[in-house]
Amino acid sequence: MNAYFDIFSGISGNMVLGALVDLGLDLKEWKKELAKLGLEDEYNIETTKTDKHGIGGTYLQVKLVDTEHDHDHSHDHDHSHSHGHSHGRNLDDIRDIIDKSDLSESVKEKSKKIFLNLAKAEAKIHGSNINEIHFHEVGAVDAIVDIVGSVLGLEMLGVDKIYASKLHIGNGFVECDHGKMPVPAPATMELLANIPIYSEGIEAEMVTPTGAAIITTLAEKFGPRDEMKIIKSGYGAGTRDLPIPNLLRINLVEETKGIKQKKTQ
Repeated sequence: MNAYFDIFSGISGNMVLGALVDLGLDLKEWKKELAKLGLEDEYNIETTKTDKHGIGGTYLQVKLVDTEHDHDHSHDHDHSHSHGHSHGRNLDDIRDIIDKSDLSESVKEKSKKIFLNLAKAEAKIHGSNINEIHFHEVGAVDAIVDIVGSVLGLEMLGVDKIYASKLHIGNGFVECDHGKMPVPAPATMELLANIPIYSEGIEAEMVTPTGAAIITTLAEKFGPRDEMKIIKSGYGAGTRDLPIPNLLRINLVEETKGIKQKKTQ
């Protein structure tokens, strides 16, 4: 089974997770597997059914246990200034958490690759090396849950290969701790090098660094749907009310001759 990510309204980590749950991911089993990271006392997962412009989807939220407010993926892009933050885990810390877990080797390797790509993008923006930055967003528990949880969920649904549409990125500026940043945020833009993107002028950050890292690391090919047989579709909701439905659509697909030609081994 393969998956096609239809990114008509952006992508974030929790939109991926919401879409996987919407596709029928066994939430109880997934949480049990995710607990192998040893972080389960630091977060709670909440899912709610939602409606965006008449399309039903699933909204998944990672709530941190030890903070007074929910961490927002999109608002703190300046990770280099967060050395003292309690969630400041660097790349080595994150690799360590993943390596020590009993998750499958495939989940570990893919998750670490996503984090490495995210770390490279952040380091380049901040002019430092990948191990100097104590990522606030990247190291925070919700990003670990988003990234490892996405890889895990895709494996549990039996997805082998991932394809994606071009990315709708949004426009304008986003408010961060250090003032306004252009959309896409610099780290996101770095991750989207050589990836087809477009904007229809919607004033919102639609692609987060975590979302960009997940899809650019995992997808083999970006573009329109080739000939494929769609088995099932799931919708993961974002938090925004936009002029278009703020949803990520993931199709579970079977390959037909259109894609197989790309698969020469």
